[in-house]
Amino acid sequence: MSADSFAAQMPRADTATADALARTLFTPDDFPAVHEPWRQMLAEPDWRYQCRLPEGERIALAYRRMQEINARLEHPLALATDPVRLAGLHEWIAHADLTCATVVSIHHNLVLGSIAEADPHPDRELPNVGVFLTTELACGNDAAMIQTTATWNPTDNTFTLTTPNNGAQKFMPQSTFIGSPKTGAVAARLHIHGRDHGPMLFLVPLTDSSGRAMSGVRIRPLPERASAPLDHALTSFDNVRVPASALLQGPHGRLGAGGVFTSNSASPRAQLLAAIRRVTVGKIAMTGASVGIARASLAIAVRYAHHRLITGRPDPVPIAAHRTHSARLITPLAQTYAANFLHRTTLHRFAAKATHDDSQIEQTIALTKAWITWTAQRIASESRERCGAQGMFQFNGVGGQAAALDSVITAEGDNLPIVVKVAAETLFREIPTPEAVDAHDLRKATLSELRQLLTAAESLVARRARERFRSGAGAERGLARWNSAALPAVEAATIHAVGQAADAFLAAVERCPDRQAQRLLTELCHLFFLTELQPHTAGLLAEGYLSADAVRSLPDAVEERIAALTPHMLTLVSAFRLDGYLAGIPIANPDYLKAFDDEGAHWNRGTDANSSLKAPRWDLAFPLPHPNATSTDHRPQAA
Repeated sequence: MSADSFAAQMPRADTATADALARTLFTPDDFPAVHEPWRQMLAEPDWRYQCRLPEGERIALAYRRMQEINARLEHPLALATDPVRLAGLHEWIAHADLTCATVVSIHHNLVLGSIAEADPHPDRELPNVGVFLTTELACGNDAAMIQTTATWNPTDNTFTLTTPNNGAQKFMPQSTFIGSPKTGAVAARLHIHGRDHGPMLFLVPLTDSSGRAMSGVRIRPLPERASAPLDHALTSFDNVRVPASALLQGPHGRLGAGGVFTSNSASPRAQLLAAIRRVTVGKIAMTGASVGIARASLAIAVRYAHHRLITGRPDPVPIAAHRTHSARLITPLAQTYAANFLHRTTLHRFAAKATHDDSQIEQTIALTKAWITWTAQRIASESRERCGAQGMFQFNGVGGQAAALDSVITAEGDNLPIVVKVAAETLFREIPTPEAVDAHDLRKATLSELRQLLTAAESLVARRARERFRSGAGAERGLARWNSAALPAVEAATIHAVGQAADAFLAAVERCPDRQAQRLLTELCHLFFLTELQPHTAGLLAEGYLSADAVRSLPDAVEERIAALTPHMLTLVSAFRLDGYLAGIPIANPDYLKAFDDEGAHWNRGTDANSSLKAPRWDLAFPLPHPNATSTDHRPQAA
C-alpha cells in the first residue's frame, strides 16, 4: 500500500474484531471481576500523570493511591489470597504509576500474602502498610547469607532483633517515613538457646502514625534511584523486642513449647525459600505489570502514528504509512500478544496448584518473568522512540517506561540469576529432536512447521551445552566446568521460554471464535515465530533443518506479514481496552495539539499565580521525611 493510498484510506479500528481479540487476550480470566474495576479506576482523572511533583510528593501520591485501592477491596486479604486478581491489578496500574504498583505488590503479596499463608495467631493484626526486608547490604542475591538475628527470650516468649554489623543492614526496603505507619516482614536468623535455626520471617513495627521510627529501629533514606521513585532506605535493628505473634510460622519452621524448633526443610536455604515463597507470586505480578506497560506503550505509539502527519505527495500522510515506522510497531505487537498469552497461561497454571512446591511451575514462572520483562523493556523503548520528542515527556505516557522496567527486571530475583538457576536445573532435560521441515519457502510454512523449527533450535543449543559440560568431566571441575556450558545452557532456557509463549499463542489462535480476529491472530503468530527464529537460522541451516532457499525467503516472509497487519494496527491495540486511560494521554488522541494551547497546558496549572486553572492536587496524607530523620536520639545505631 502506498503512502498516498494509506492517507486516502485512513484505517479505523474494527470494533467487533477488537472485541473478539479482547475476549481472547483476557481468557480465561473473569474480566468483570479481575480487570474491569481497575480499568475503570484508571480512567478517572485522579490517576492521570501529575506534572511537576517533587519526588517525595510523587511517592506520597503512590501510597495515597494504594489506600484508594485498599478501600475498593471487600477484604484486606482479597488480593493476597487470589493471585489472578493480584496480577490483574498490576496489569492496569503499572503503566500509570509503577511506584504504586510496587508498594501494592510488596504490601498485598509479600507481606499480607506471607501472613495469610502462615499459621494464624490470635494476637496478630494486619499492617497498614507492609514492607518486606530480606536483602542485606553485604549479601545481595544470596539471601541465605543474611546475618540479622532474632533471639528467642524464654522468660516472656518474645524475640529480640539485632543487626550485628553494617553489612547486615536491610538494603532497599521502602521503610522511610512516607506512608507511615509501616510494619516490616523481616527475615532474620532464629537463635534459640545459642543455636542458629536458620532464617524465618518476623513482623516488626518500623514507623508510627506520626512518621517516626520505632524505638531501636534505625532508618536511613537512600539516594534517589534511576527508575520509578520509591522511598528506599537502609534499615537496622538495635535490640528491638517483638511479641510471639511476630513469628510467621509454618511447616518450614515452628517454635514449640520450651524452645523446641521443628522444620520440614532440608537446609537453612530451603527454609528461607519456604519462608519467602511469596516471591514466586511476586514474579507473576511483576510479569503482569510488564505486560500492561508493553500494551499501554504500544497503544500510545500506534495511535500517535496514525494522527502524526508528515510531508507527503500530494497531501500530508500519517507516519504509520511508512513501513520503516510501522514495522517497528507491528513486530512488538506480535511479541506483546505472545507475552500476554504466556503470562495468562502461566498465571492460571500456577493458580490451579494447591501449593508452591512444584519445581516445574517454579521454573516456568522464572523463565516467564525474565523473558516477558526483558521483552517489555525493549517494546517500551521502541515505543518511546517511535513517538519522537513527544515521547520523552512523561505526561504522554511512554517516557520513562523502559527505565521504570529496570526495577521490575530486578524485583523478585534479578532476571539473569533466575534464568541461570533454571538453566542449571534443566541442563539434562530431554528435548525431542524433531524431523527436518520440508520447507523451501518460509512464506508458505505452517504454524506447526515453524513451531517444529523452534523446538529444533532449542534442541541444538541444549545439546551443545550438555556436550560442553560432559567434556569438562576430566580436567575441569566445579565452576570451570559449569562455565564451559553456561552460555548455551542459558540460551536454551531462553528459547524454551519463547517456545512456551509460542504454545500459548497457538492455543489462543485455536480458541478464538471470531473469523476475522482469528485471521489477525494467525498473522501475528506467524510474525512472532519468524522473528524469533531469525537468530537461529545459521544453526538450523548447518544441521539440515532448513534449506538455503528457506533461509533466503525469511526476510520476505516477515515483510509480507508486516504489510498484511499494517492496516489493522489500531484494531490490534484497541483490543487492549485502554480507551479510558488513553483519554488522558495527549498524543494518544487526534487533538493532541490542544494540550499545548494556553488553556490546555495542564503541566503549568497551579504554578502561575494569574492562572484560573488550578490542577487537582493530592493532599499529602503522609508526612515527608523529617529534616532530622536520621538523628540517633530515637533511632539508635546498630552495632
